[in-house]
Order: sequence, then structure tokens, then C-alpha cells
Amino acid sequence: MFSRRSSSAQTSREKTEPMGLIRGFKTNLAGLRLGLTTPKLMMLGLVRLVAILAATVIGAALALAYHDALMATLWQRPESLWWLWLWYLGSWLLALVLVGLSAVAGYLVSQILFSVWLMDLMSRLTEQLTTGREVPPPPMGKLRWFGFLLAQEVPRAVLPILIGLVLLIFGWLTPLGPILAVLSSLAAAVFMAWDSTDLVFARRMEPFRLRLGRLSGNIGFHLGFGLWFLIPGLNLLFLSFAPVGGTLFALEADEEKGE
Repeated sequence: MFSRRSSSAQTSREKTEPMGLIRGFKTNLAGLRLGLTTPKLMMLGLVRLVAILAATVIGAALALAYHDALMATLWQRPESLWWLWLWYLGSWLLALVLVGLSAVAGYLVSQILFSVWLMDLMSRLTEQLTTGREVPPPPMGKLRWFGFLLAQEVPRAVLPILIGLVLLIFGWLTPLGPILAVLSSLAAAVFMAWDSTDLVFARRMEPFRLRLGRLSGNIGFHLGFGLWFLIPGLNLLFLSFAPVGGTLFALEADEEKGE
């Protein structure tokens, strides 16, 4: 389990780790380990994983169902063998893009439906396990609290991901396409990490300006935390348990301030 002693040790080592990137990388891994070794956290994380996978698979199936019609609209299959290979290449790339977009859409849909609620539960449980107490959310009805959680997703996840997709698509129309693809992926990783590290501070109703400032002051940490989200295969697993590591980051910040 992630203890206060290990938290203090990581804080002291941060001085030798450039911009906290390695610390963020380790914290997300520590959160996954804690999640997989704690039955309640593991159950919640697996439910979130299934939700993301289900939304992604359904979205990919719907997208690929329209692949042939969309390809025919964009480019009719040529008769010449000289152009046919290029048409097949374009068809394959279109399928890849559709699957990628459906994966992003599936993640956002699962967040909006109920994953954001699971994230809050995982964060509160991690706080209880690590500190023996929990700072409860403000008194309000469940429906209003769920609406508050959804509202936090707009600046933390929805808008950054959608803006990144737009930049990625238009970037490929310019010579800077490969560079913009890398930069937009890294930016998405940072904001998806913030979506988890901000859970505790949002639950405490800290002003958004203060929370955004915490992100800008820990870009290296969030980049390291989010690098796991860029690894195919592992990304969905780390995304599912990221609220655990994000809560550990928040509790470390409390400890550094002496709270």
C-alpha cells in the first residue's frame, strides 16, 4: 500500500527527477498496483474498464459499418491497377481513423454516462485507505452532485480532447502534421492525467483557477503520469485505475503542505 513514508521519499527524490516526469510515471504505476491489490478498488476499476471497452467496441462497430459508404463517397474504387493499391491504402487508413475516433468517443461517452461517478468513488476509497479518513463532498443531492462531477469533465477532458482531435486532423493537411500529432498526443495525456489528479481538489470545491494553477505548476508530473495512456494495450488499464494514482498525488500535496 502507498504509505506516507514512501510518499515522503518520493517527494525528496523529486529534486533529482527533471520536472517531476519520472515521479508522475511512478505515481500512476503505484496507483495501479494499489488498485489491483485492493478488492474494492479492483472491482470498481474493472467495472470502469468494461464500460470503456464496451463503449469503444460499440462505437468502432458503428463506425466501421459506414466505412464502405464513406470510402465510396470520398473516392470511388479505381479500375486501374496503378491506382488500386493506393485506394486500398486509403481505405485502410480511413478504417484506422474511424476506430481511433470511436475509441475517443467511447471514452467520452462512458465518462458522461457513469464512469465519472466511478472515478469519484475510487478516489474517496483511496483517500480512506491511505489516510484513514475522507474529506466528504459538500452536502447536496445525489443528482446535483452527479451534475457537478459532469461539469468538471468539460474543461478537464471533453474540450481538451476535442480540440486535440481537431488539431490532429487539420495538422495532417500541413507539412507539420507529424509534429502536431506528437504534440497533441502529449497534450491529451497531460489533460487526461489532470482528470484524475484533480478529483480530490474538485471534491473539496477548490476554485477552478487554483486547480488550473496546480496543473500548470506540475506539467512534468502530469506528462509522466499520462505517458501510460499513450501505450497501446496498457492505456485502457491505466485509464481505468488512474483515479487511484491521481488521489495519491493529491494526498502527497496535502502532506507537503503539512495538512
